[in-house]
Amino acid sequence: MPRRFRPSIVLALAVLTTILATPRTAAAQENYEIQVYGSETIPRGVTMFELHSNYTIKGRRGLSEFGELPTYHAWHETVEITHGFNDWSELGFYWFTAKPDNRSFEWVGTHIRPRVRAPESWGWPVGVSISQEIGYARARYSADTWTYELRPIIDKQIDRWYVSLNPVLSKSLRGPNANKAFDFGPNVDVGYDVTKRVNLAIEYYGATGTIRRNDPIAEEQHQLFGVVNLDLGPAWEFNFGYGTALTAGGDKSIVKLILGRRVGPKIK
Repeated sequence: MPRRFRPSIVLALAVLTTILATPRTAAAQENYEIQVYGSETIPRGVTMFELHSNYTIKGRRGLSEFGELPTYHAWHETVEITHGFNDWSELGFYWFTAKPDNRSFEWVGTHIRPRVRAPESWGWPVGVSISQEIGYARARYSADTWTYELRPIIDKQIDRWYVSLNPVLSKSLRGPNANKAFDFGPNVDVGYDVTKRVNLAIEYYGATGTIRRNDPIAEEQHQLFGVVNLDLGPAWEFNFGYGTALTAGGDKSIVKLILGRRVGPKIK
């Protein structure tokens, strides 16, 4: 569950307002790892193993304009392995697979993700970390085969409420969009601790063009997920949700599950 900070509701609302007021222009998060990040990194010497699973109930039925396979009735299974090297840094590795409708499971690609955060000793009123991600995906799944992502992360716990903001900048390094400017994709998680074990949240994933130009509204992507997070102890992570697109862009109906297991010193 998210790390708790001492209350500062005015500052948290100011940060939220600033991010949501920023011009939104970006490529959507792919349906392999549907997650809004928290600022906390994996502790020193601990390794997190995660399985990201999702199924698109209602998605694109035909090939995209660049020849990407349909998303309709597609399964996505991603293995993520993250290791904490000290109290402020970690390194993550992703292995993407997919099963398009009427096809068998196929390897899609891999990404690597280093991340650093502001140590707690700095005494900042919010959690802050910076994630970078670079990797490859096969052209039949992503026309932009090599991509880079820069993800600032700002979060805060205020009593039972939790807010995380991920104003994501992403760039195609090879593919039809390689000559375009960085995309901007805001991700937001607002959750509430119903009990000590159960957190209910709304996750938002946006994509509206590049940092230089907004896409037409019909091409923008705005997805909302209703999710439940369960606190099963320090060794486990559980996130389950259902999402839909609010505009013509994006898949209309997706079910997702994240199941994680931490192993290492002091993890039981």
